Amino acid sequence: MKEFNDTILNAYNGEKTDYAPVWFMRQAGRSQPEYRKLKEKYSLFEITHQPELCAYVTELPVVNYNTDAAILYKDIMSPLPPIGVDVEIKKGIGPVIEQPIRSKSDIERLGELEPEQHIPYVLDTIKILTKEKLNVPLIGFSGAPFTLASYMIEGGPSKQYNKTKAMMYGDPETWFALMDKLADLVITYTKAQVKAGAKAIQILTHG
Repeated sequence: MKEFNDTILNAYNGEKTDYAPVWFMRQAGRSQPEYRKLKEKYSLFEITHQPELCAYVTELPVVNYNTDAAILYKDIMSPLPPIGVDVEIKKGIGPVIEQPIRSKSDIERLGELEPEQHIPYVLDTIKILTKEKLNVPLIGFSGAPFTLASYMIEGGPSKQYNKTKAMMYGDPETWFALMDKLADLVITYTKAQVKAGAKAIQILTHG
């Protein structure tokens, strides 16, 4: 393995670097013929559930573009199915949730995320990347509580967030119960990624 390039970590820490380190959101994507070929056979969730394959997809843009970091290939919805949220990634739409959150009882039926039990494939992917493949830092990520909540309430992508805002202002007790639930999930999820080997975490928000 090449010498480890920690330039981006130094930049994150406010240290002076010889150049501005670069990575791109959605590094693994349609610009890569290898990725397009894989997507003809596998869905996003199918890729993320296979650690060796997911590690390959995550590493590929680092090899192709010589970026200063890798961003873990997965979707912000990845931690939701284990707690009882039925999510489907529909082509041309994005994440779709058939049973949106409408009441406090909907929140109470959700489980707790146990990373080692529920998403071992994510943690195994991180370990493969950081121990065997990468010579640059791996960035893990999670959706922010509001971001996850908006999908769970709207039932899918939204630009206006009408149902989300209606809950925020019309039923604050339910809204804050959901925020507490998701804040705990994000903490658990991101801590597990760091423990597995991720060197930085990005919290993804709308807007």
